[in-house]
Amino acid sequence: MTDTNTGNDGPAGGAAPSYGPLSGCVALVTGASSGIGAATAVALARQGADLAVVARRTERLEDLAATVRKEGRSCAVLTADLRDTAQARQCVEDAVERCGRLDVLVNNAGSVVPGKVEESDPEGWERMLDLNVRTVLHTSQQALPHLLRTASDGPRGVADLVNVSSVAGRLARPGNGVYSATKHAVGAMSEAMRQEVTARGVRVGLVEPGMVATELTADSAGATVGRGVPRESWLRPEDIARAIAFMVTQPSHAAVNEIMVRPTAQEH
Repeated sequence: MTDTNTGNDGPAGGAAPSYGPLSGCVALVTGASSGIGAATAVALARQGADLAVVARRTERLEDLAATVRKEGRSCAVLTADLRDTAQARQCVEDAVERCGRLDVLVNNAGSVVPGKVEESDPEGWERMLDLNVRTVLHTSQQALPHLLRTASDGPRGVADLVNVSSVAGRLARPGNGVYSATKHAVGAMSEAMRQEVTARGVRVGLVEPGMVATELTADSAGATVGRGVPRESWLRPEDIARAIAFMVTQPSHAAVNEIMVRPTAQEH
């Protein structure tokens, strides 16, 4: 994993101005080079958080970091292939080392490879299983000791772990079975983790978007239009980012465990 040290990326509480409900907090966002991840990083910065962002595309992350810094927050850029277990776990430790703490983890990195089981490429299955399930498990496990420490000792009295899933985790469709299976798994392990750590102050949230216009869904346009939802009616990444920001800025006694956000035009 490449640890890129550029700009103002020091510990929270440094030179950056203090404001917002996440002031003094650090959030790590995976899959942050575009789409929901990038929008979430900006949304959390606007709530006062300093950021650590991770993905494979360093140049995209550097552009995002520049945007975050314009919001007056610091941003550590971490380049990693999160399908690699060691890199997935190391990015958590690098974020804590660079930023000094961890208050929020947003597991956003994921993959979708549509296709019927009898026709699809098993390599696509493995990619989805790696990013959508295994990576979430490894980053979550690595982050939990830090989040538990923050919940116990931090000024908010709480920490947050948010897993970005999908409506497909609730409703399977033909041609989307393996992707749906991975997102069902994310929902199940999110609820189990929630029960395991909620009494110790770590809130585990599940966000389930419907159709969102991102790079990830660009190849799914035909199938979606066939279901009567034209692409111009899809959600934007910022819509999901607002939901995540809402989830993690609740007072410590309130946990929003699940949010499903669909385009108004999406029936299923």
